[in-house]
Amino acid sequence: MLSTVIQKDIASILTPKIGAAITSLTAGGGGDNTAVVGLTIDRAALGLPLCAQLTIAWEAVLAAAATLTLKNVLIEQSADGTNWDATAYKTFTDPGVVATGPGGGGTVRGATEFSVDLQSAKQFVRVKHTPDLSAANTDTAKTSPVWNFAGFDRLPSA
Repeated sequence: MLSTVIQKDIASILTPKIGAAITSLTAGGGGDNTAVVGLTIDRAALGLPLCAQLTIAWEAVLAAAATLTLKNVLIEQSADGTNWDATAYKTFTDPGVVATGPGGGGTVRGATEFSVDLQSAKQFVRVKHTPDLSAANTDTAKTSPVWNFAGFDRLPSA
């Protein structure tokens, strides 16, 4: 029975892939408020998954009350992996502020998730997101998108 398989071995129906290189940014400097273009994923090489859970993991060193915001999160598509459509395949509502520095400042870690229906997507997809730090010069952050593809035409036997 499929429900038993899922409860015991969820990994058998998921295919994880890194979405982009780990990106470092410094408030008011390099990488801050700059779009991060993800790695090209060939869905055909994975068996054309019909959906995915996209997770953007993040870690930020923030001054008290300073923030990390994620914005402009979208999925792009391409028929050939080189020429990307001018219009995004999927644009998500901005998650907004995902982290706020604790009193006295400190390190904050977490993950922000997005569900992606890929049924009508072209062969190649990639994620794009823009991390933005509110402070200037001292706060730092890292982001790393990870895909978990699912919804395959065939599942392993139980």
